[in-house]
Amino acid sequence: MESNAETKELRPLVEVRSLVKHFSVEKSDDLVRAVDDISFDIFSGETLGLVGESGCGKSTVGRCLIRLHEPTSGDILFEGKNLVGLPKHDMQQLRREMQIIFQDPYASLNPRMSIRSIVAEPLKIHGMSDRNERKERVADLLNKVGLDPAYMNRYPHEFSGGQRQRIGIARALALNPKLIICDEPVSALDVSVQAQVVNLLQDLQSEFGLTYLFISHGLAVVEHISNRVAVMYLGKIVEIAKADELYSDALHPYTKALLSAIPVPDPKVKRERIVLTGDVPTPIDPPSGCRFRTRCPMAIEECSQIVPELREIKIGHFAACIRIDGYEKAVSTES
Repeated sequence: MESNAETKELRPLVEVRSLVKHFSVEKSDDLVRAVDDISFDIFSGETLGLVGESGCGKSTVGRCLIRLHEPTSGDILFEGKNLVGLPKHDMQQLRREMQIIFQDPYASLNPRMSIRSIVAEPLKIHGMSDRNERKERVADLLNKVGLDPAYMNRYPHEFSGGQRQRIGIARALALNPKLIICDEPVSALDVSVQAQVVNLLQDLQSEFGLTYLFISHGLAVVEHISNRVAVMYLGKIVEIAKADELYSDALHPYTKALLSAIPVPDPKVKRERIVLTGDVPTPIDPPSGCRFRTRCPMAIEECSQIVPELREIKIGHFAACIRIDGYEKAVSTES
């Protein structure tokens, strides 16, 4: 699948600049540095995969993009309009353009509401007052996600996990958004159902020209669906590249370690596993310099003193590591 960004020179649909999100710790002056000064773009029609270990800040990024979390600082531009500090009324109007699919299909649907009410709720909030018109729209949406409209008067507990996630996708599509945040949408599903939901998302993207931020720790799934992939570690983005290039020629040692852990579906093929030592540091008190240095097999003394910036090492391939060949050249070029 080719991204629109690869065929046209377009302004990004979403521009994130120096995004920071800190959470205060109850009964303490400490801060959880969930997201700490990251920047990236999402182009119209593409899928940007966002991967990393649990707790690295992936879901926080997604929720900040649609202001379910208020950013601590930084800018989030959607079609050139800065969402940070946007008045509530203006933000509500923009919510038609951006939606989210949540991770847990069992927790994200109100058990007291029928499927018809769940999918129709955003239509009602945004001004579709005609009840019959809403019913027709719900029936059409359920058809689009592979569910029988005859089920619309049933309740969430009457559906399987995969069916519930399809209902969540239908709800996200209700207002014809341009951007959908997919927050680990298949991690709670069986493997066979995961494939069905991922294929559904790709079909819907082709049909409606959707743009996805696909958040996951399933590297194989991300490779299948993404045009580009960004890798996060402890609140920082450490590498961004086209999916095929990142999976074939990763630059950052953390990305290499993640990729080495992907199972190979052939018992005769042996992959050299890179085993990281130690635990992920706490985001309350991250290491100085490079945050990955305490677990990095390539770390040197300078890594504790220099905070590596995300720089373009090759065309379209960005990484944040002073040990990468070409990093110093990238620094001198930007200077």
